[in-house]
Amino acid sequence: MKKTPSVFDIIGPVMIGPSSSHTAGAVRLGLMARAILGEQPTSATLVLHGSFAQTHKGHGTDRALVGGLLGFDVDDERIANAFDEAKQAGMEVAIQTADLWEYAHPNTARIEMRAGDRALSVTGSSVGGGSIVITQIDDYAVHLTGAAATLIIPHKDEYGVVAHVTSILAAHKINIASMSSLRESRGEDALMVISVDGAVTEDALQEIRDTEDVYRTMLVQPLHH
Repeated sequence: MKKTPSVFDIIGPVMIGPSSSHTAGAVRLGLMARAILGEQPTSATLVLHGSFAQTHKGHGTDRALVGGLLGFDVDDERIANAFDEAKQAGMEVAIQTADLWEYAHPNTARIEMRAGDRALSVTGSSVGGGSIVITQIDDYAVHLTGAAATLIIPHKDEYGVVAHVTSILAAHKINIASMSSLRESRGEDALMVISVDGAVTEDALQEIRDTEDVYRTMLVQPLHH
């Protein structure tokens, strides 16, 4: 059955700025990157590709990405002064342009973040109407749209880790909507990406965090349109 378009699909989001792709979508890319990191970055380098690189100043894409990293929603008036807000918040920001890869969506950014001694890179695209897709976390290829609550779990690739995490979710009656398990090489670092139906309880999160060979557990809540 064909989906009936929502009001959001037809007229786009309420937002600050002239373009849903270059502003609302860019804010959401920043928000997702912040959520995947699990905290506000202390520094961020925004590497802009394609149309983002060509028009980011005129369309406010750079300010929108920074606003998202600060936790601002798409209609927050502080986005217009996002660089000043970042300075006040103690977040250093650098802007670069680059050709990321030949087949990348034209509205693509790689967000390279640091928080303390942690570094994380998130790449994503604004695909129209304020919608986004995260395509890469560090060197791992992913596909995240912000439509569902998602667990991001870096861990060591050891026998039983994935099974233990999924058993915790089952014990808490949390249904897995989709799951991918990615690794660099056998016995090295790996990444679980688990989208779930409904809420993830704090008890379940703590049990996953306490799992041996799990490095961190980030819960990325759904983005609201």
